[in-house]
Amino acid sequence: MINKIIPSVEQALANIHDSATVMIGGFGGAGQPAELIDALIAQGARDLVIVNNNAGNGETGLAALLKARRVRKIICSFPRQADSQVFDGLYRAGELELELVPQGNLAERIRAAGAGIGAFFTPTGYGTELAKGKETREINGKMYVLEHPIHADFALIKAECGDRWGNLTYRKTARNFGPVMASAAKVTIASVHEIVELGSLDPESVVTPGLYVQRVVQVPRSATGPAGFKAA
Repeated sequence: MINKIIPSVEQALANIHDSATVMIGGFGGAGQPAELIDALIAQGARDLVIVNNNAGNGETGLAALLKARRVRKIICSFPRQADSQVFDGLYRAGELELELVPQGNLAERIRAAGAGIGAFFTPTGYGTELAKGKETREINGKMYVLEHPIHADFALIKAECGDRWGNLTYRKTARNFGPVMASAAKVTIASVHEIVELGSLDPESVVTPGLYVQRVVQVPRSATGPAGFKAA
């Protein structure tokens, strides 16, 4: 019997190893799997490569993982903002490597990994520092840059509901990078607020099929999210 439900976040993350590439869902605080990040900090894996839209807010969630010195490199599109002091300090001190990727390219590089695409051409970034050292090509009179997929060992994502097969639904903007990251990782670990009986989810409403999910763990819904924002 297929049952992907794991009884605790600690067990769900137990085999994340040093130097792993880990995708973490979220757009700022929306859809950020805070409980999984906290468990990853406690778990102790080091020298990680993190793929995320940004580089953390304040000193909680992803920022706390950076502050714990567990991350060697971060691949993201939006590393700096008013409360990104943890990233700023580590990056300026030369303790954190950054690969800056335009947001659309980031999403497409992750999607390409899940779709089995070897590489793709995009106009975004042509003529800038981000295109240095990359292959370029003129197509129909327009210049493009060759970008490669981003694969991951693990993906940590947040969903609203899940069943024992790993089928997932999301709540509004909390969906963001979750679906594409789930398809691009060898092991996808999803936190959900509700576990439902098999067959309860309308197939038309399932965003991430269980095929892409290896572990589901239930976490309680908190009153507030990162930085005091109302939880999704």
